[in-house]
Amino acid sequence: MKVAVMMGSDSDWPILKGAVDFLKKFDIEVEVIVASAHRTPARVREFVESAPEKGIGVFIVAAGAAAHLAGVVASYTTLPVIGVPINATSLNGMDALLSTVQMPSGIPVATMAVNGAKNAAIFAVEIFAVSDKGLSEKLAAYRKEMADEVEKKAERVKAQL
Repeated sequence: MKVAVMMGSDSDWPILKGAVDFLKKFDIEVEVIVASAHRTPARVREFVESAPEKGIGVFIVAAGAAAHLAGVVASYTTLPVIGVPINATSLNGMDALLSTVQMPSGIPVATMAVNGAKNAAIFAVEIFAVSDKGLSEKLAAYRKEMADEVEKKAERVKAQL
């Protein structure tokens, strides 16, 4: 199991780093690449088309502004593509969100919230967990940890009443 994490600019890295850390916590190998749909289209195509031979099973693709990277990646592969719109302009990420989510019929991109890289990582794990019982169990344990944390927070608030 391997995820390619692609970003249009190195300025996207602070948002994506948490996703990479999350994937590694689930023992999923990650390959990170910076490539631009507009400035380095040949590099994008070459990387995406070589992905299956590298064992890549899912793409997490982040970009801001015009944010065409996820759609371009999806046009070159039948592997799942998860788009992460990045808040990089005065439009607060809405431009990136619309560019990522409004794909034409037949070329889907699963789109997360603006700057939603962690959910992209969780979704990638869920995709792999469909055919990996151990990974599915780790996800269930993670969900239980989140629920336990909410219960602890509720108790802290209750104790202050």
